[in-house]
Amino acid sequence: MNKLLRHAVCGLLVLGALSCARHTIIPDSELALIFRDAFLANAYISNENIRTDSLRIYEPIFARYGYTTEDVYYTIGNFSKRKSARLGDVVERAIDLLEAEGKVYNREVAILDTIDNVAQRTFTHTVYADSLIRVSSLRDTARLSFTFDVVPGEYTVSLKYLVDSLDRNTRGLKGSAWLERADGSRSNLYTVTLRRGREERFMRTFTPDTTHRRLRVDLLDFGQTPARPSVTVSDLKVTYTMPAADAVDSLYRRQLNIRIFADEFFRAAHPADSL
Repeated sequence: MNKLLRHAVCGLLVLGALSCARHTIIPDSELALIFRDAFLANAYISNENIRTDSLRIYEPIFARYGYTTEDVYYTIGNFSKRKSARLGDVVERAIDLLEAEGKVYNREVAILDTIDNVAQRTFTHTVYADSLIRVSSLRDTARLSFTFDVVPGEYTVSLKYLVDSLDRNTRGLKGSAWLERADGSRSNLYTVTLRRGREERFMRTFTPDTTHRRLRVDLLDFGQTPARPSVTVSDLKVTYTMPAADAVDSLYRRQLNIRIFADEFFRAAHPADSL
C-alpha cells in the first residue's frame, strides 16, 4: 500500500514540474486526504485493469476538496521551499488514514459476519430427532435408515452409538450418509467404520444445492454376511441451517412485522379509518 501511494505522489510530482504559475497552497491535512483518495482511485483502476488518463482520474478528486490540478502541482512544488515541512510526512499521514479506515471496514465485515451467524442460528431447526434406538435383531436394522428431502443449505447429522459385546458381526459394522441427485446418483458419500466396546460420536455436515433432492443416512451396513447386531444409538439429530443470504432476508422480514407506532397514532393520523 505504501509503495502504491508513493507512486501516485511521484506521478503528481512529475506533473507538477510542468507548471510554474502561482496558485493556492493546500493545507497539509487536506493534501493528505487528496493523496488518500488518489491511492484508492489508483488501486481500483489497477484492480479492474482500466486504462484511463491520469488527469481525468484526479481532477474530480481535487474538485471535491475545492482545488484545481494546478493548485496540487503548486502545493507539491512548494514543499522544497518550506524548511519545516516534508512531503513524506503528508504521505505517511495519508497512509495512516488508509490503515485506520481499513480497520473500520474490517470491523464492519466482522459485524456483517456476526449478522449472518445470528440469522443462521435463528433459522436453524431440527428436521428429525430420536433420543434412543436399540437394535438387537436384523429386523430392527430398518430403524437406522433414514431419507430426507433437502433444499439448499446445510444439514448436520449427529448421534452417539455403542456397539456392545453381544454384537455377532465379526467383520465390523459401517455407517454411511450421502446426498442423492434427481437422477439417483450419489455425491458427498461419507462412510465410517463403527468402533466397538465404547460409546462413540458420529457427526457430518452436508451442503446440498439445487441439483440434490434427498439426504440418505444408513447407520448400519453389515456387508455380505450379516449377523445378529447389538447396537444402541442415542441423541440422533438432523438439523437444517438456511444459507446465510436467505437467513438474513428472513430475519429482516421478521423484523418488519414489528409495529413501531401504537395503533392510536395511526387512528389520529387517519380518523376516517377508525370509523
